[in-house]
Amino acid sequence: MRVVLKEGILAVSVETDEELATFAAWRASMAGHVFVLESYTERGGSFHDLGLRADACREPINVVSDMRNERWRPIGNLALTPFTLRGRPYASVEGFWQSLKFEGDTDRSRVAALWGKAAKAAANALPAIEQFIFDGSPYNVGGPDHRALMLEACRAKFTQNAEAREALLATGDRPLAHRVRRDSKTIPGVVLADYWMRIRAALR
Repeated sequence: MRVVLKEGILAVSVETDEELATFAAWRASMAGHVFVLESYTERGGSFHDLGLRADACREPINVVSDMRNERWRPIGNLALTPFTLRGRPYASVEGFWQSLKFEGDTDRSRVAALWGKAAKAAANALPAIEQFIFDGSPYNVGGPDHRALMLEACRAKFTQNAEAREALLATGDRPLAHRVRRDSKTIPGVVLADYWMRIRAALR
């Protein structure tokens, strides 16, 4: 096998049929991996596998409903991830969040059973509100206590729902983000992503 060194590049090329087969198998198993030169002298050295580039370089994961990698979708608020909060069942965190905009128990229960786009659009026709009542207590929209409800709902979801919990823990140490075209003023993406990472750390 021939090795060629250039600035920023180490290239290898096979020279025999045996090397061709060996390299083909190695290449298939190491695709997308990152290597670092750790053991070396003036006469040679060895490169060590750090794992997949996304994990080794801690590339951020932008968790959104239309993301291509379905592996991370259960993390998002729109995912169908049933959980119970304060004795009430919810199909998704989004269903919980949107249900808070309704006053009557009947409407709140109806929205609580929604997930996906249906949950997200459930309150579109309602006028904007500045305050609501939940579990007998008043909350100012966008205030610290309101955001604390989101953290409570996310914590309940990841604690109770195995699929969501496994997806969250599978992100390892990679930073999480929630970047969308129109960010929420009530619960900005940076706040939501921080909640996910705090819960991830607590679940380990």
